[in-house]
Amino acid sequence: MNLIDNSYELDRHDFEKVQGHKGHVLWFTGLSGSGKSTLCSQLANALFAANIRFIVLDGDHIRKGLNKDCDFSENGRNENLRRIAELAKFLLKQGHVVLCSFISPVDTQREMACKIIGEDDFSLIYVKASLATCEERDPKGLYSRARLGQIENFTGISSLFEEPNKVALVLNTEKYSINHCSHELVQFCLEKIGQDLEFV
Repeated sequence: MNLIDNSYELDRHDFEKVQGHKGHVLWFTGLSGSGKSTLCSQLANALFAANIRFIVLDGDHIRKGLNKDCDFSENGRNENLRRIAELAKFLLKQGHVVLCSFISPVDTQREMACKIIGEDDFSLIYVKASLATCEERDPKGLYSRARLGQIENFTGISSLFEEPNKVALVLNTEKYSINHCSHELVQFCLEKIGQDLEFV
């Protein structure tokens, strides 16, 4: 393939200098119902209030459009997450804080995303809650359908979820309130993007 990267006059440093903060990718992993989307939404609201440039990439929305051809087989999940990581990297180059909320159930997928994006620009956030708690919450009614055999390859029921080995932050929504976890997440994010960093 004869593909050449175009060199534009504006680069990531230019965007970051103007907006006064770094770009960064926060990648949320955890079971369905653990609180990923809720925490991601609360962080987005905080970033918006602080005039920080961000983008939210959410599993349900991505699968309805960009990745609607990816199924829930191992290969389908891998390709889904590979595309998301490439998109996040593209947005990062334009200085965005990118919030990626995806189950990403196994370490090989998380490691792939980190490798694509770059270790210095990637933070894995584990939103932790037990399967029993997530089933009890079941906000979308997915666990009950999975138990009835109506959903194939459902993570935690008929498909594996590995607790991540290497994480930047653990938010235990079973042990702590959403508000407590949200406060911890916002502080973590602000430190990562260096909002008060002076650019030279």
